[in-house]
Amino acid sequence: MTRIVERLDRPDLAARDPKEIFARLFDEYAPALRGYLAGRVGVHVADDLVAETFVVALRRRASYDPRQAPIRGWLYGIATNLLRNHVRQEVRGFRLTAKAGAEDRPAENHDTAVAGRVDAAARLRVLAGELAALSEQDRDVLLLTSWAGLEPAEVAEALGVPASTVRSRLHRVRHRLQAQLVPTEENQS
Repeated sequence: MTRIVERLDRPDLAARDPKEIFARLFDEYAPALRGYLAGRVGVHVADDLVAETFVVALRRRASYDPRQAPIRGWLYGIATNLLRNHVRQEVRGFRLTAKAGAEDRPAENHDTAVAGRVDAAARLRVLAGELAALSEQDRDVLLLTSWAGLEPAEVAEALGVPASTVRSRLHRVRHRLQAQLVPTEENQS
């Protein structure tokens, strides 16, 4: 058995036995990919998307250039593109949550626990509505950063955009969400 001495973050996918290298890549990156995807679409869909990510990566292994970027960004890029097939359902769910929550406002003057739940539900409605209203690109940047824990440079690689674009989008989205979620004196009166 040949020993792989290259770094796993920049493997030469075309020069190795695909079974051996992809088994190692799966062991290394699948858990984190699954965690990111599960946060977006749930565990069952995430398992399917992780498997599909590695199938696509295996098929496209000749197009991966280890000199360009680490494999992690490439795999997250594939996963994000696959995830976009599910975005319409996700956005529909956000819109339905926002709409349903707006119609079911509980009565005021409940105890502190109920008031806290009401506040949380209101924030959820606002957040769901804001996430649904984000552009696909902004939503991907936000969720790859916050749910997957990728750094802006890794998000840039995954989405095929400059890191400065990722940082700019992330700043804009965070500012927008904060403005909607943090009550101001005007909103409280």
